[in-house]
Amino acid sequence: MKTLMVFDFDHTVVDDNSDTWVIRCLPSRTLPDSVRRLYRRGHWTDFMCKVMAYIGEQEVGPDGVRGVMEAIPLTAGMVELLSFIAEHKSSIDCIVISDSNAIFIDWILQRSGLRAAVDQVFTNPAKFNERGHMEVASHHAHSCSRCPANLCKRAVLERYLSEQSGTGVAYERVFYVGDGGNDLCPTACLRRHDVAMPRKGYALEKLLARLQSRGGAASLRADVVSWSSGVDILKELQASLWR
Repeated sequence: MKTLMVFDFDHTVVDDNSDTWVIRCLPSRTLPDSVRRLYRRGHWTDFMCKVMAYIGEQEVGPDGVRGVMEAIPLTAGMVELLSFIAEHKSSIDCIVISDSNAIFIDWILQRSGLRAAVDQVFTNPAKFNERGHMEVASHHAHSCSRCPANLCKRAVLERYLSEQSGTGVAYERVFYVGDGGNDLCPTACLRRHDVAMPRKGYALEKLLARLQSRGGAASLRADVVSWSSGVDILKELQASLWR
């Protein structure tokens, strides 16, 4: 029996939004209105593909984008938490489910030296085309009406748990760590002995509190423990492992 740590990425592992942070690679550090107007509600990934095309058109190449992305700050305590996970891989599996993209996440984890902590990353695929422009695609298609068109984190988590079970891996406890509205859906598949960990002061904490106040036990069975830093999460993880 192992423990599974599931992390969102933006405002969780890193202390900002990687998709908006990337704008810092532009000389003006902002997008023109003509690009901002291209956004359609629920289709953020499509919008980011247009943003990255605009960045490429401003002659900002892959190295320029990478340099900016590697400067994004990690959330306080994440180095300690992910280092502990990397040192205890025999008892802890760790995955990231994020609406960012594969290139950003890989760059940031590699730069931080924490890539070894993470077993798999489930996010939007990305690549640089022949012009040096980043192209971002949707992670998958799904039928969940509550989630963005490109990613349902619950569907990803349920599929991962099913595949792991098929190989004989069982999890004594699952910790889901996140901050945003799109982290609510996956908490519904957590069990009574699992833990939903919303970041204090962010949308997920408010949504879970509202669900609990309405008696939403049918859709929220897990314990809820809020956190401010990775050290808070580490203490909960250690207590679970060593109880």
